[in-house]
Amino acid sequence: MGTYAMTGGATGIGAAIKEQLRARGERVIVVDIKDADIVADLGAKAGRDAAVAGILERAPEGLDGFVACAGVGPYLPPALIAGINYFGVVEVTEGLRAALERRRGGVVVISSNSAPMSTDAAYVDLLLAGDEAGAGAQVTGQNGQVAYSGSKMAVARWVRRNAPKWAAAGVRLNAIAPGLIKTPLTASATADARFADAMKAFEDSIPVGRAGQPADIAAMACFLLSPAAEFVCGSVLFVDGGHDAMFRPDQF
Repeated sequence: MGTYAMTGGATGIGAAIKEQLRARGERVIVVDIKDADIVADLGAKAGRDAAVAGILERAPEGLDGFVACAGVGPYLPPALIAGINYFGVVEVTEGLRAALERRRGGVVVISSNSAPMSTDAAYVDLLLAGDEAGAGAQVTGQNGQVAYSGSKMAVARWVRRNAPKWAAAGVRLNAIAPGLIKTPLTASATADARFADAMKAFEDSIPVGRAGQPADIAAMACFLLSPAAEFVCGSVLFVDGGHDAMFRPDQF
């Protein structure tokens, strides 16, 4: 039995990953805003520090893997989106690095297939530079989608930039870029009259003919955390029913 930690494991994709890991006999330490082993708000540095401390306390012998799944959609204040989706991923992952090195663990970061649609390069650069205040100021007043897609682009680039040096210490970094997945988050958007028609059209356009389920992403995450994926490192894997290939056929 291995020891794994994850953020965002209470609902949706995270809950499915947690269930699949536990089904194969793993111990999973969950961080979330509620209904978790460690309750922490990853939108604030104090919450990120508490998450790291709580995980390390529960896993003194190290971690076999970590999944950074906690995230929010484009409907919250842009600065908060940046705080949770980027800094809540990177600061917690970096805080667990030594524990992961101890067991040669793997890391899976949940990005999004909207990452390539990022439109504010300055915002992404501020995120990657670790300037939380500057990044928040950059997107304040902008559409939430700018903050969301930029945060997901930044975490994907963080994975790519850091994968080689982390691999040298025995830790594989990879990211998953989900498309439209049936979760409580997407259900709330579909139920909103402002977004219902657009959500239906988006779902109808998925090449494989259906929206994804949390189990689809969980299966990929569990594969990436398994010995079968020991040569997969620094990848951003699109699990979106073919949408990215449809939107960007000549880019990969």
